[in-house]
Amino acid sequence: MNMADPALHLEPAEPAAPAATAAPASSLLYLDGVTVSFDGFKALNDLSLVIDRGELRTVIGPNGAGKTTMMDVITGKTRPDYGTVQFDDRIDLTKLDETAIANLGIGRKFQKPTVFENLTVFENLELALKNNRGIWKTLLAKLGGEDLDQIDAALETIGLGDRRRERAGVLSHGQKQWLEIGMLLVQDQQLLLLDEPVAGMTDAETRETAELILSLAGKRTMVVVEHDMEFVRDLGARVTVLHEGSVLAEGSIDHVQNDQRVIEVYLGR
Repeated sequence: MNMADPALHLEPAEPAAPAATAAPASSLLYLDGVTVSFDGFKALNDLSLVIDRGELRTVIGPNGAGKTTMMDVITGKTRPDYGTVQFDDRIDLTKLDETAIANLGIGRKFQKPTVFENLTVFENLELALKNNRGIWKTLLAKLGGEDLDQIDAALETIGLGDRRRERAGVLSHGQKQWLEIGMLLVQDQQLLLLDEPVAGMTDAETRETAELILSLAGKRTMVVVEHDMEFVRDLGARVTVLHEGSVLAEGSIDHVQNDQRVIEVYLGR
């Protein structure tokens, strides 16, 4: 009696995740083949992105393009189905939780400011300093000279030196955004993820925010997600356009604004 080869009846294997490739030596953040699915919907679909050390990058795209999910993956809030997410040439961010990633030097500023409105500007920056003391112990502890220097430098950078003793709650919307950026600076975060930093700002505040971000260019690595195209143009940085979880186009603002695919899925709406 002829017996069929059992190997012929094996179930098909699950598709293998794409093999990881090495990150460029100049990169601080490296994403390759990153895919994230929610109930069958691919929020990120084979996303690849390289951010160089000290680079300022802007990311644009329609709602649902994957911008927030990308930032969630980088900060450890969301685990990808597969793909490489690498920081500083060697650190696999997919193996770490949110706290560990923040402690590496990756800071995120959400669209809505999350400052302590009942505390002063100075106290908000004081709380943001890296320590393990807790809120009240931090406020009661005596700051050292190095800590004070860090806070003074941040206040000068964000333009709130003359408001240091005022409650954060009395600041304008734009000033609260600047304070939150200052809180990332005193934490010495090297990669800043800024989510729509000028949403809800006046024209004057938007211009000042562009100046603030440009003053940090080269000193920190920054990824700015934004919808305000005039603000994106003012930053003059390389632009990545996301669509359906993948990179649709990349280049200068003029390049992407003249890309017919970008016009059809985003700018033409």
